[in-house]
Amino acid sequence: MNVRRFTLALSLALVPCLAAAQQDPPQDPPAAGGGRGGQQSREPQIRPYERVITSEAKSDEGIFTVHRIGDRVFYEIPSDKLGREFLWVSQIARTTLGAGYGGQSAGNRVVKWERRGDRILLRAVSYDVIADPAAPIAKAVDAANNNPIIMAFNVEAEKEGNPVIDVTRLFTTDVTEFSGRTRVGARSFDGSRSFVDRAVSFPGNIEVQATHTYNNPPAEAGARGRGAPPPGGGRGRATLRPGSHSVVMHYSMVLLPETPMQPRLFDERVGYFSTAKIDYSVDEHRAPRRRYITRWRLEKKDPKAELSEPVKPIVYYIDPATPKKWIPYLKAGVESWQPAFEAAGFRNAVIAKDAPTPEEDPDWSAEDARYSVIRWLPSTTENASGPHVHDPRSGEILETDIQFYHNVMNLARNWYFVQVGALDPRAQQLPLPDDLMGKLIQYVAAHEVGHTLGFQHNMKASSMYTLAQVRDPKWVKENGHTPTLMDYSRFNYVAQPEDRIDVEDLIPKIGPYDKWATMWGYKPIPAAASPDAEETTLDEWARQQDSTRWLRFSTAGSGGTDPGELTEAVGDEDAVAATTLGMKNLERVAAMLMKATTTTRGEPYNDLQEIYGRLLGQWALEMNHVAAIVGGYNSQQKHIGQEGVRFELIPRAKQEAAVKFITDNAFKAPQWALNAEILRRIEPVGVLARIQASQTRVLNSLLSSPRINRLVEQQAIDGSAAYAPLDFLADVREGIFSEVYGGSARPIDAYRRNLQRAYIETLSSRVNGAQAQSDDVRAFFRGELKALDADLQGPRVSTDRATALHLDDLRQQIARALDPTFQPAAARATTEFTEPDLFDVTGSSDLCWPDYVVLPVQR
Repeated sequence: MNVRRFTLALSLALVPCLAAAQQDPPQDPPAAGGGRGGQQSREPQIRPYERVITSEAKSDEGIFTVHRIGDRVFYEIPSDKLGREFLWVSQIARTTLGAGYGGQSAGNRVVKWERRGDRILLRAVSYDVIADPAAPIAKAVDAANNNPIIMAFNVEAEKEGNPVIDVTRLFTTDVTEFSGRTRVGARSFDGSRSFVDRAVSFPGNIEVQATHTYNNPPAEAGARGRGAPPPGGGRGRATLRPGSHSVVMHYSMVLLPETPMQPRLFDERVGYFSTAKIDYSVDEHRAPRRRYITRWRLEKKDPKAELSEPVKPIVYYIDPATPKKWIPYLKAGVESWQPAFEAAGFRNAVIAKDAPTPEEDPDWSAEDARYSVIRWLPSTTENASGPHVHDPRSGEILETDIQFYHNVMNLARNWYFVQVGALDPRAQQLPLPDDLMGKLIQYVAAHEVGHTLGFQHNMKASSMYTLAQVRDPKWVKENGHTPTLMDYSRFNYVAQPEDRIDVEDLIPKIGPYDKWATMWGYKPIPAAASPDAEETTLDEWARQQDSTRWLRFSTAGSGGTDPGELTEAVGDEDAVAATTLGMKNLERVAAMLMKATTTTRGEPYNDLQEIYGRLLGQWALEMNHVAAIVGGYNSQQKHIGQEGVRFELIPRAKQEAAVKFITDNAFKAPQWALNAEILRRIEPVGVLARIQASQTRVLNSLLSSPRINRLVEQQAIDGSAAYAPLDFLADVREGIFSEVYGGSARPIDAYRRNLQRAYIETLSSRVNGAQAQSDDVRAFFRGELKALDADLQGPRVSTDRATALHLDDLRQQIARALDPTFQPAAARATTEFTEPDLFDVTGSSDLCWPDYVVLPVQR
């Protein structure tokens, strides 16, 4: 079973408890401590139905009849449901402090119940490899893909051929396939403190809730790593304190459709998530990997109508825990997708609803796998995620739970203020007004809904508009500043105040790509009776990208080589011009930062410090958009029959211009960031470290080994049309050391000294350290160090002693890089100096803007 995320997880919540009486007569109790879930110790002995399901049973009829007798749970399985496939979804409904959040996924899989004599087997079902049952190879595929037995149960009784089994231990032992133990980072399971809270049967599903208690003993003194690894060691894992922890698990078992939805073949040119399998029955000389897109099953009420209501719309419920004032914006985010589905022929295909109250529906639960819910989680995580669960046979999306973490509002606030605060009067004083924050919440919700509809991120989209279009109020009003909500093109930082863009249009919205991609994936193709029969039509639709460039999706296998596919970018078809405009807005925002963040008397300067750090992060981010031009390609995903290549070399002149822009801008301290009125309010020292960290971020990107290797290959293939790697490295060196190569004596200020030391450290690590290369990169970097050392030799006239000492130290640093055994001689001045010219600036701290990418649990 695949669950797709930009990093991905399932959302759940709590269901009330159901009381029950004790069973008579008693049977062998389940083993405490969570045995592996094998066959019960006694031999099967089928007894009269009335002796097993006694008058004390609380029974609930549905897909199975669920009987509750005391602490025990029995399933009465209709014989026609044996062998049918179910989707089993394991979720954490309520957790202990320090172990994630209620509403998180613990996994899902396809299962089926089989009878073997007087036992019932619960098997996991895999669709990784398949074959047509009529094909001769099907037997070999079955032999290589035997479905494992998760647990075996004795048949306790029968009624009209329907077996009755005791499933209590399925929910009160630590069954690996359904366990939440590793998800919360616990070490052991205690069955004596674990029990079933509630078990309810519905016409198409069963919902069970159980309390599981885990032990997390303190590490033994002096253990030095012996025993189980500490919980929470992996990225994103929970970390439990020592002691006992009880977690409420929720399990949904949903009957899969007997007739799967007709799949639609995946195409790399359109950004859908997919489910894949190897089909050995296809007549090809290799086993083909069949990929189908993930999408909801939408069928028209009126198949002949161009635009029709769906038989069953896609419904999202809003978590009752959501703050009331944000509910209308979450609903608007959901229903903003309606125009996209109209392009596919469906009216009102996507609907948002309030969750029913207990009085309206006492059995409704946010964890019920029949319902898709936007969950509001009390978390300091600055994120949101939109996973979905789908049928692995067809890609049909069955359910989704969007996780909306409370502090994503802080992330949205900072992005908006930093990128377009100078363009929106509402954002020029913090906190943002509720109507603006509501619109930001609506945008985040709409993006995550897009994931749950089957859409991947499309980072190429934002580079498909020209800068003129991005700055045109009429164009942006009709099409947005990026063609899709699924890009990480947050807010329109390219627009300038004189462009007079409507403030409502600074935020991304449903764009032309979203409408086209929804049409491609969801529009019915009536004459096609199989996925292969749709292929010609789908190819014709995909080729519309050739003439309409803003319908394009990220190129498969580009590996970060196309600067047009960067995250957090606006209008990067010309990153130099876009970043130039972005820098103007950053300078404007810096000028209003004090006033915007210091309006509440008596509060500390937390907002001032946080947003100042994010300003520098945005500065480095946009500079790296320019760095990506070097060694890059312009790309378009193409299939056979489309003219041209997929990757085209970016012209040398454009790459050279990018390097000049970086050396003239990124490698000089931004003066707008050196405001003593700000810096002296947030820390006594630190601005040098902040600027160095931001510049080093750009430097490391520009001098990355993959970039140098691409330049080497481009020169080997394209000759003089390519930007030669040695020319590139020389341009960077001379730009960073312009005071040395400028032809006249100039002082080197503290910011530049930091950068120049970082440059040598970077090259040294690529020559000697863990990042040392075995190809041209090492040789080229060694050559750059030698060239710089030669140019620093001999007496130099400098204007101040600090510069003289710095240049001498650089040579010592280079000597150590070229010969790690180097021992410097006694201090000996090799550089003359004149009267000092003191250059004084003030400092700040070390906050740096993180790269928010999903995520996958898809952020």
